[in-house]
Amino acid sequence: MTTLIERLTGGLIPAVPVPFRGRDLDASAQRQYAAWMATQPVAGAAVWAHTGRGPHLGADVRREVLETWREAMADRVIVAGARDIGMAIEARRGKADALLAFPQSNDPIGYHRRLGRELPVIAFYLYEEAGGVDYDDQTLHGILELPEVLGIKVATLDSIMTFQRIAAVLRQHPTKLLITGEDRFLGYSLLLGARAALIGMGAALPDLQADLVRACIAEDWPRFVSLSELCDRFSQTTFIQPMEGYIRRMLWAAAAEGALPPDACDDPWGPALPPGERDAVERAVRDARATRA
Repeated sequence: MTTLIERLTGGLIPAVPVPFRGRDLDASAQRQYAAWMATQPVAGAAVWAHTGRGPHLGADVRREVLETWREAMADRVIVAGARDIGMAIEARRGKADALLAFPQSNDPIGYHRRLGRELPVIAFYLYEEAGGVDYDDQTLHGILELPEVLGIKVATLDSIMTFQRIAAVLRQHPTKLLITGEDRFLGYSLLLGARAALIGMGAALPDLQADLVRACIAEDWPRFVSLSELCDRFSQTTFIQPMEGYIRRMLWAAAAEGALPPDACDDPWGPALPPGERDAVERAVRDARATRA
């Protein structure tokens, strides 16, 4: 457990989307994407998470997704989303390193304990509109006291007050890891004590976001401010309403990076998006790269 926390600390773990053509997984595009991500300065990757449409994928597709990423990133941490024991067992058999526990309102402490019998667990605080559960402080303490739990990923979307509350809870559990999932205020969440990032925005421009995490830990404030501004601008193009559209937008962004074929960017469960949004996303990627250069 300690070694796994050390491997995650100071790192970016992109929550990777799955490239589809229509409703079919594009296996070749996924292999290309995983190989590209393996060249980036990331601590690992998260599959089957919300960005990866884990709850919607069939078992065969989940298995292929995990196998592809495990093979491509053999030396990195692979986190697999799990909403039940069945997915946790699949993840263990597929040689994932840890689980990201989808929120659970029914006996959440027992739920995390049961998942932890399969693999170490990262708890997940997700805002309610995306299917999350508003864990109160007592529940958070109970989850974090479990030895099977590495820490918690917090994704409130836009509630700085909620993030501040959970960060205060984490300060009472110094051996646990606060992991930010806050695409829209990534820099500030790091200042509040997050020591790793597991975010859908990391699906593209991962080197910039990984550098931001490292700059915060190193207290290199000029570099931190510059990168934080850059990441904020990118998130303001990709994480907008309709919010479920962010998955397709991140596929477009990855394609703009050359990580995916431009026609392997379908999200079968996402909303239709206005015609000009892809141009805006591609322009945001180009602008970020030009600014960074």
